[in-house]
Amino acid sequence: MFDAPATSLMFRSLAATSAFTLLSACADAPAQKPASAPQPQVSQPASAPITTSALSAQAPIVMPAVSFSAWRDAFRREALSSGIDPDTFDRAFAGITPDPSVISADRSQPEFTRPVWEYLEGAISPYRVRKGQALMTEHAATLDAIEQRFGVDREPLVAIWGMESSFGQFMGDKSVIRSLATLAYEGRRPAFAHAQLLAALQILQHGDIQPANMLGSWAGAMGQTQFIPTTYNSHAVDFDGDGRRNIWSSSADALASAAHYLQASGWRKGQPAALQVQLPQGFDYAQADADIRRPVAQWQALGVQTGAQAASLSGESASLLLPAGYRGPAFLVLDNFRAILKYNNSSSYALAVSLLGERFDGRGELTANWPRDERPLSRSERVELQESLTAAGYSPGAPDGIIGANTRKAIRGYQQRLGWPADGYPNLELLMQLREGR
Repeated sequence: MFDAPATSLMFRSLAATSAFTLLSACADAPAQKPASAPQPQVSQPASAPITTSALSAQAPIVMPAVSFSAWRDAFRREALSSGIDPDTFDRAFAGITPDPSVISADRSQPEFTRPVWEYLEGAISPYRVRKGQALMTEHAATLDAIEQRFGVDREPLVAIWGMESSFGQFMGDKSVIRSLATLAYEGRRPAFAHAQLLAALQILQHGDIQPANMLGSWAGAMGQTQFIPTTYNSHAVDFDGDGRRNIWSSSADALASAAHYLQASGWRKGQPAALQVQLPQGFDYAQADADIRRPVAQWQALGVQTGAQAASLSGESASLLLPAGYRGPAFLVLDNFRAILKYNNSSSYALAVSLLGERFDGRGELTANWPRDERPLSRSERVELQESLTAAGYSPGAPDGIIGANTRKAIRGYQQRLGWPADGYPNLELLMQLREGR
């Protein structure tokens, strides 16, 4: 885990790598992600603006040799053979043409990212806390019923609602059919979009929504909880009893659908997702690896101070998360953290959901300081870091700018060679050491 796919279902999203991501090291942007049950992925089009305006250079967009109309006709034959009726298909595709802005969004790779503390400050803004608290009161009866049916706590559920669409205010304004048809046609990564497009047609055929109202993000994520079509088909529910699964305009349906998703991901009611902890002097920071899971009691035996909240969690499996390296706050993350990661494969997103949910109850304040004197590496610097680690005899994997498990392992090895704290965290000082060939 502790991986960082680049901008989560947006298409970091397409192939969610591993779970815990380092936003400051590698665009751990909560994303527009694809999801497949029971690994629900939903995305967040408008909730986490984490990139600057600077983007890496992009190659010119070259459309496929086959015409869009020829592709559409072939896809129509396939859709009809899979059970889509002709009228549903023709209504959905009426006037549909490729959307160049979708292709540009899919291909853009942000050069710069905000550090994790800036992302969290935006995600857990005072406005979002106040709005979430007010909505929890307004929808108390619905949330009571959702908790009883699905066993998912209301605080993180409302936090996800706020993170994904600012409580239904920003759900995306692109035609889901057009976006997915564009992505399935232009050919860079068509398999995901192809499956989502068929699923979207199934939603239309079911009658839950009309084509003109099926709006979402450029990657095809929809509604107040930003489900992609396959996740919608497997987890969306009609909770308000009107006969339609309507995650666009029914907050009850949207919240219950997200709860169903988390339930399928292993949510454990009443258990926190993350615990703020303090590490002892001389701690082995190489233990901050999502592959290392120990009962909370064993972490305590290693000197990790967990506080009173962990009193009933001694036997629960936890991993150590250092979102900004050894100089920043430390967390033990539990099963519910991993459930949130299935919703959005970003450790920064999961941490934001956990802390925002706690803020609704007046908790969630951080007790440790962030290393604000550090800046995150740019994408090109991360690529250079990986290339330099390879040249130094380590094996970080392909130089793609994604700080995943292999890169972190290589960083730890190099940090140990230097006698530094081996937290696997990429920063400018480490890159400069590699540049000097030490």
